[in-house]
Order: sequence, then structure tokens, then C-alpha cells
Amino acid sequence: MVHTMFDPLSQRYPSQRFPIYAGHAMVNCSTPQASAAGMQALLRGGNAFDAAVAAASALTVVEPTANGIGADAFCIAWSAKEHRLIGLNSSGPAPQGISIDRVIADGHAGNGHMPALGWTPVTVPGAPAAWAAINKRYGRLSLSEDLAPAVDYARNGYPANPNLAMWWDRATASYRRHNADGRFDEWFRVFTSNGRAPAAGDIVTLPEHAATLESIGASDARSFYEGDLARLIDKASREAGGYLRYDDLAAYRAQWGEPMRLDYRGWQVCEIPPNGQGIVALMALNILRNFDIPAKPDAATYHRQIEAIKIAFADAFDTVTDPDDSSVDYARYLAPEYGEEKVRLIGNTAKIRTTRTPSSSGTVYLCCADGEGNMVSYIQSNYMGFGSGIVVPGTGIALQNRGADFSLDPSRANALKPGKRTYHTIIPGFLMRDGRPVGPFGVMGGYMQPQGHVQVAMNTIDFHLDPQQALDAPRWRWDHRNAMRVEALRFDARIARELASRGHDTTMSLEPADFGRGQMIMRLDNGALVGGTESRTDSNIACW
Repeated sequence: MVHTMFDPLSQRYPSQRFPIYAGHAMVNCSTPQASAAGMQALLRGGNAFDAAVAAASALTVVEPTANGIGADAFCIAWSAKEHRLIGLNSSGPAPQGISIDRVIADGHAGNGHMPALGWTPVTVPGAPAAWAAINKRYGRLSLSEDLAPAVDYARNGYPANPNLAMWWDRATASYRRHNADGRFDEWFRVFTSNGRAPAAGDIVTLPEHAATLESIGASDARSFYEGDLARLIDKASREAGGYLRYDDLAAYRAQWGEPMRLDYRGWQVCEIPPNGQGIVALMALNILRNFDIPAKPDAATYHRQIEAIKIAFADAFDTVTDPDDSSVDYARYLAPEYGEEKVRLIGNTAKIRTTRTPSSSGTVYLCCADGEGNMVSYIQSNYMGFGSGIVVPGTGIALQNRGADFSLDPSRANALKPGKRTYHTIIPGFLMRDGRPVGPFGVMGGYMQPQGHVQVAMNTIDFHLDPQQALDAPRWRWDHRNAMRVEALRFDARIARELASRGHDTTMSLEPADFGRGQMIMRLDNGALVGGTESRTDSNIACW
């Protein structure tokens, strides 16, 4: 076959992207097929909200390595009709039948922690509810029309992209190592061909996935929460000794709310409040706004960014959880006094701020804008790659493993409880200025996300980079204690050495996925749109 003649991940020559301008509409996604799905919704008479739902549902098909029908979702959007910024939290709670004592008694606690795989970490999936809520409140098309491109991809097939194939192959190897008891047999049946992941260029079809999406579209997602799909999920959970039940699904509703905003040098950086970790980015920026920032980042700038992120994470790890189970006033982290207090902790050398080691994960982010002024920042995730490894038989529904982040220590803020939402890593971002929407942005990738938000926001606001350059700029990533990584092929080696001399345990990484994958759209004063898309993966922009 022709596609075996070359390695699509081997790039011998430098490649660069310029920002893309559009006069009417734009859809930016981590795969070209998802961007095309969003544009199809726009061309059929939909708006940016329809485009977001179309792209998000398509991503469950064309990038199942990071999200699925059983995912969670968050959204921040500017509604031109309401002339306001709104937020949607569609993360699901733990089942009512789970508890710390029961997980331990059932032998599911490995080394005192929640497991990452299997039914135990599965919480109520929120993505289908997010699609229905966005479509009902703001969409112009029916939910079935929004999901139609995803159904087509799943039923008639699409060619696997290079990075997708790489992550699919890695997931296959991982599930094979953990499948001695056969609990992932359904995953292998649905997502592999005779145990083999698709290679780049192979045509992927997911027929059961297509039928499930049709059912969700036809019922405005109620089949997933109160109908036949809910009953199939309940049945599979009971048979495998899981905790998720029909009643957990039937009780679920996505929650609309107000985004949190931080004034940063005349701009407003906006995030979803906890249980999401967007507040980590705002806390770090609250500290960083007390420094004078040079026109171009130097070693001191990077050092301060890293220390601010470490301080913000240390506080967030101790307090961020479901706000319905917390007495913490999260607004205090955005007060000037917090930044002024914490900035005094940052000297010239690296300090250990927390001993917690964040986990890795997989996520998809997208953003959309239309000619009416609507702009959508949307993120969706199965958490760790395909998630729990559990696929509901006969449905193609891959369930997330978001509950893996719960603590089994009852004294911790994020301790597991029935009906509680866990600390959540996925965060959509949005920029405003003078009360005017500038546009959506996001960087996916577990605990890299707030770190990426800080870097992209500062690249835009402090260093005056266009959306493409704001994404392409070399990134760093804090890992744990004083350990961090920088991009080997992008980051200035001299600055990396200076960071090491300041006490940062600095590693040069050749893995682009270590540093997240982002998208961004800005609306100019004349109404034109300008966008950037991640150069570290298979991203694409569709516009007109």
C-alpha cells in the first residue's frame, strides 16, 4: 500500500504555520475531520454552538484515543444573543453506591489509591448531556443534525491520522498488558482489528458507535440517561461488579454557570470554576501580574512562571474539589492580596511547593466562531487515553476513568463520596478585553492544561504574539517537586541551562505530546477572525 512507503511522523525538514484569517466562521479542532464536521453544521444553517456539538461528537469517533461518548465536558461561550459569557460544567459525579469503605472492602484499592482502570473509577459521563444542553439552549439545528457528521464517520469510515495511530497503538499495548482477566475484551473487539491498532491511513469504522450516536441524537440524549443505553450501561456495570447504576444516569444534569475571571494587564482571562482546575491558571496569573515582564521571555520569566504554577498547584491540590462538598471560598484566590502574598515566596531559585505527582491523560479541545458573534471554547475527555478501558457491550461507548483522581483518604478535600464530583483536569479558556469577547483558547493534556493556559495567555498578552505563534512558542512543563521538561527542538538550550542552574531539574523532551495540544481564535476589531492550531499534532482549521 502507498501509505507504507513513508513514515508520516518523520519530519526531516522544518515546517511552519501562519495564522489563518476568516471573514465569516472558523472551527479549530485537533483533527481535520472534526473541524470539517463543525463546518458542515455551519454550512447547513447552524451557528457556532451547532458547530461545537458537531465537532465534539465527531471527535468521539475520529479521536477515541482521548475522548468518547462516555466522556465528560466543559464549555465557555460568548452568546451574541444574550450578549454575555456563559459556562457549562458537564462533569459527572461518583455513583451513589460507591464509598471509600466499599472500594477498600471490595479489594479495588491498589496501594491505598483509586484504580485507574476498570469499572471502579467510572463516574457518570457528562458529554452527551453537554451536547443536548448546548443544542437546546443555543443551537439552530436539531441534535440529530448536529451529530450527523459523526454518525457518517463512524458508519462509513475515515482514515486514521498519524498521531492518532501512534496513540492508538500505545493504548493497545497497555490494555494488552492489563487484560489477563479478559475485562478489556470488548475494547479489543471494538477498537482493534484482530488485536492490532489502525496504522496511519487505515480506514476506521465504528458501526455500533454510529447506532449509539443516532439514538442519542433522536432522543436529545435521554436514551443515554433514561432509556435503552442507560439500561445497557447499568446491566454491564452490575455484571462486572461496578458501582454505576441506571438511577445515577437518570438523575444527571449538566450545570450552567458563570465563568471565573481574572483581570490581567487590562485583559480578562476566564475559566470554569471548581471542580475544574482552571482556577490554577488564574491563581498563577494572579501572582505573575505582580512582576514586570520583558518584551521577550528570558530565564527569569520562565523561572517565575514555573514557580507561580507550582504554588498554585500546591494550593489547588489541597482545596479544589466539588464546590457542593467544600466550604472554600475560591474567589479569594483571585483577589489581589493572594497574588501579592504569594509573589513574595518567589526568589531566584526553585523551591519544592508540593510533593504530589500529577498523572498524565488524554483530552480533546476545540473552538468555534460564527459571523453572528458567537464564540465557543469546548473541551471533552475520557481522562487517561481511552479512559477506564471499559466499553459497554454492543454500544461502542468507551467510559472515562475520571474517578481515578479521587482520594481514598477521608481527610483530603477531594476524598471520594457518593454523588460527589472529583477534581477535574479539563479546562476551556476564554479571553476578554474591556468587556468585549476576544476569543476562545485551550491547551489539552491533563495537568499540563493550566500550565499551557498560563503560557498561551502570556504569549498573547505580554509578548503580543498572534494565535499561531502563541501556540507554537516553546513550552515548558512542570512534572513534580522541582522536575520539569522543556521542548528539545524549540526551547532555547541556553535558557534551559540557566533554569537548571536555578535548581530546576530540567529535562529536554523530544515528545511533542508532553506539552499539550492547543487551539485559539481571536475576533479583531473589524469583526474578522484570526486563528491558530496546534503544530504538535494532527490539528486543522476549517473556515470561510
